[in-house]
Amino acid sequence: MSFIRPEAATALRRWREALVGVAVLALAALWLFGRPGLLQLMGYPLLMIAAVLIWVGVQRARFRTGAGGAGAVQVDEGQITYFGPLTGGAAAVADLQRLTLDRALTPAHWRLDASDTPALLIPVDAEGADALFDAFARLPGLQTERMLSELTKGGTRSPNQAVVIWEKQPLRPPHARLH
Repeated sequence: MSFIRPEAATALRRWREALVGVAVLALAALWLFGRPGLLQLMGYPLLMIAAVLIWVGVQRARFRTGAGGAGAVQVDEGQITYFGPLTGGAAAVADLQRLTLDRALTPAHWRLDASDTPALLIPVDAEGADALFDAFARLPGLQTERMLSELTKGGTRSPNQAVVIWEKQPLRPPHARLH
């Protein structure tokens, strides 16, 4: 028997890293404003660790859009694998050429274009899709904040357009903006 509603448990799981950061922040404040001594000195580094945990936790929570979607995602040693009910496939992070968020599909899908393989479409709410955050973070030059804003707010474009989040080698002229 659970004393926490399923919706509340889902929200707590979504924000778990940020909540750990808040707990570490509370411990750092306790040490900083407690008795002077060694623990007070340890409070300053702990305060920095708490700030980093909260910042990373908020980013990860914004990336987690939900669960229970079609299929499952597995990320293992730089290999992204999607097991879907109708489609599936795998792509190596090192081989990715372009990452696109396609909001024309319901729900929105990540489109991973890799060299010598067909495009891999992964729903944003697939089971295990939160592991994609770490895989995407390894892409050189990826603007994490832009990716998160496109995912959560839809950016400045219409809600039914695909948005290129990252490209290895831009296919556009240098003077043309990405978005």
